[in-house]
Amino acid sequence: MLTTQAQQRSLTPPTLTPLTSLKGIHPWWGARVAFFGDSLTDPRNNGSKKKYWNYLQEMIGITPYIYGVSGRQWNDIPRQAQALLSDHGRDFDAIVILMGTNDYNHGVKIGQWYDEKDTTVYAAVGQPKTLVKRRYRTMSYDAQTYRGRINIAMKMLKDSFTTKQIVLLTPIHRAIFDPNDKNVQPDERIHNSCGEYIDAYVSSVKEAGNVWSIPVIDLNAVSGLYPLINGTTYYHNPHDLLHPNDDGHIRLAKTLVWQLLSLPVL
Repeated sequence: MLTTQAQQRSLTPPTLTPLTSLKGIHPWWGARVAFFGDSLTDPRNNGSKKKYWNYLQEMIGITPYIYGVSGRQWNDIPRQAQALLSDHGRDFDAIVILMGTNDYNHGVKIGQWYDEKDTTVYAAVGQPKTLVKRRYRTMSYDAQTYRGRINIAMKMLKDSFTTKQIVLLTPIHRAIFDPNDKNVQPDERIHNSCGEYIDAYVSSVKEAGNVWSIPVIDLNAVSGLYPLINGTTYYHNPHDLLHPNDDGHIRLAKTLVWQLLSLPVL
């Protein structure tokens, strides 16, 4: 019995030809990169045989250090960072973070970036300095909110890995995930238990780039993965339109190769 092209692809994990033309040009060629995240990064997730970082390894020769764990949320990033520090110290080149879809699924409130209060400061513009009343803001570190969790994680990373390149990836689009009766996750057209759509979690990661001066690659926009239409073309199966299949991870990897080309490894 003949198998379809899609079935044939599923039997053997695809491999990619190294992009040798980029050797010596691509700043990430051969870099040692730590990957933080959830099931999209976790090698134990069965949605695909390989992950995007496997294909980056094949294409541009990175050495991946993997810390993503299925089901984790942004409040797990400090733990993943501590594991990296324990394993490798600061003997690596960059950190890539793909996280947020589980915060959406669990209804974590968005929260705020800053807490504000009144203060008095000296100020002068063309006249003698004088005390004036102004608003003063500090980072919000509320671990019960999404932005607070990002702030907590970013402060730890900036403190622990001051000179390292850190890149944020936005959550990708998601549709139905219902592997069993005890785990049913509606698609992104349905708001979560705190009344937010996934857009708010994507936008917050993009905003975090400006808040913390960290580059952001908007995979939600540029990856082309849209399971509400392309479904099992790039995702695991009709009951799992959350986790990309091998073709989906290849597409993510190819997107990242060219997006990372514009970013240095410091």
